[in-house]
Amino acid sequence: MQYSDRILNTPSSFIRNILKVTDASDVISFAGGLPNPISFPLDAIQTSIDRAMKEHGAKLFQYSSTQGYLPLRQYIADKYNRKHGLDISPDDILLTTGSQQALELLAKVLVNKGDGIIIEKPGYLGAIQAFTLSEPTFYPVTLEEDGINLEELEKALQQPNVKMIYTVPNFQNPTGLTYSLEKRKQVYELVSRHDVVLIEDDPYGELRFEGEDLPYIGAGKLENSVLLGSFSKTVTPGMRLGFVITKNKELLTHIETAKQATDLHTNIFAQYVIYDYLANNDFDKHVEKIIDLYKTQSDAMLQAMEKYFPAHVSYTKPQGGMFIWATLNNGQSALDVFQKAMDKNVAFVPGDPFYTDPKGVSTMRLNYTNSTPEMIEEGIKRLASIF
Repeated sequence: MQYSDRILNTPSSFIRNILKVTDASDVISFAGGLPNPISFPLDAIQTSIDRAMKEHGAKLFQYSSTQGYLPLRQYIADKYNRKHGLDISPDDILLTTGSQQALELLAKVLVNKGDGIIIEKPGYLGAIQAFTLSEPTFYPVTLEEDGINLEELEKALQQPNVKMIYTVPNFQNPTGLTYSLEKRKQVYELVSRHDVVLIEDDPYGELRFEGEDLPYIGAGKLENSVLLGSFSKTVTPGMRLGFVITKNKELLTHIETAKQATDLHTNIFAQYVIYDYLANNDFDKHVEKIIDLYKTQSDAMLQAMEKYFPAHVSYTKPQGGMFIWATLNNGQSALDVFQKAMDKNVAFVPGDPFYTDPKGVSTMRLNYTNSTPEMIEEGIKRLASIF
């Protein structure tokens, strides 16, 4: 059997593969990027399912428009205009099957084989996987404490056929880092001088438990701005409901065409149910409960790290989101540590899949949102014994 180059060169999801071996009940897993299931509003969603069925009947099970359910797009537009000072309409929004699909559609629309994509280093592995299918040239730019390195970004923007820049400005996956206000302004100034699409992927932005909300880098200011959002981290990930926001009509039309070719439209049942939930519940209060939960879990992990980790292990201190990024400054390979950690029934994600080039790195991603504070302390204690 002969397979395409694009699939042979695209790695399978490291995390999905890890989750197969970390599902055992005796494993303390910091590996997945899983929202805590106690945050899912099960009763309210059940009520919304019943009400949507009663009010809309067969429409929940029929084919629908590619762009998505209008009342839900209107809700998203109103929310972003109110909270972020944007000036968007429902026509600037397309609903996708999670943000992951949005990444693949953008690559399909913008990238020919060999074209350049600027990505954070380390970067979100789901984006690396989605973009790799388009056989691009990656230009990784080092992510620093306050955002990407400006000198490297400027150099990358000089490369031929650079089509887009992919960023996660708030509580980045995998590092948990957030771009500072000053760095956002500097990145905007640099990008505004080039004909590239700036993608700001913001699945975690509402999960801030420290500091002030910051404006987006390009949304509402750059003509070629694309903002991605999702209900996966705030309502339910299993319904796979995300969205693309851009005022570039030509770009959105091409994304819609690509989506028609991919799956016609996003699950319409989920769209009706999520909209009903949002329209009939105090969403902000619900998110506040998630923030309080994740703050407790983040604090538990940071306190355990401070207590047990040796001095040669450094780590980020997130202001929100779901991840902490640790670095073994003695040069140990995180992959080697992973094997030893599994022997002690504790799991994390080694840093390798978050890079497009180096292997055998000394970094790792730790997720704190799917474990109790007691489990977190025990898991960190086990890791420390290996370090």
